[in-house]
Amino acid sequence: MAGKEIIMADRRPYHREPEETRREHLMQAALDLIAEGGPQAATVRAIAARAGVTPGLIRHYFQTKETLTRAAYRHLMDGMTAQSAKVLTSSPAEPKARLAAFIAASMRPPVLDAQAVALWAGFLYDIQRDPEMREVHRATYLHYRDTLEALIRALPRMRSNEGLRHDAIACNAVIDGLWMEGSILTDTFASDDLTDIVLRSCGAIIGVDLQSAFLRPIGSLT
Repeated sequence: MAGKEIIMADRRPYHREPEETRREHLMQAALDLIAEGGPQAATVRAIAARAGVTPGLIRHYFQTKETLTRAAYRHLMDGMTAQSAKVLTSSPAEPKARLAAFIAASMRPPVLDAQAVALWAGFLYDIQRDPEMREVHRATYLHYRDTLEALIRALPRMRSNEGLRHDAIACNAVIDGLWMEGSILTDTFASDDLTDIVLRSCGAIIGVDLQSAFLRPIGSLT
């Protein structure tokens, strides 16, 4: 009896992970493998081993490896948009300050990240050959751009809907280019270079002084 009590006391309680958490673990395992060895490294067996599950369990959540790959790409790209938008919860209500905070967040870690650029580049082949992956790419691009356009729209200025769309496209292109080079060539840029450049460039496109509206984090160089 005493021995049985000891055995039961030592037994660890089983906690079933929520399905969304399990899906996220599988997508992250795929992303980690792609970052380490390219898309070819993310086989179903390798993903299962990295996530600590059976290949059969992967098929329970994703019908095919391609389905998992598309979901992982969406998880990566939408995750970066969410990181940029996180600053809006604590930014001032003033439209210029909110826009500046959102744009600047795209030039700072964790959004500014060499592995994220490597993953993005690794998916380019699939984006070109797979219409469904291309649709995921379009949706994630628009997710970020529409957020940016909504912040530009809130500025106190007269602009047509078409003009607002063009402003967002142009600013998004500047942000993408600086994000890519800043992530890859981290030692090339001095502290706050990228933030200053992106705010000055986007400000010039929309005709608004974003640099003066940006509240720098404590400890940041001015």
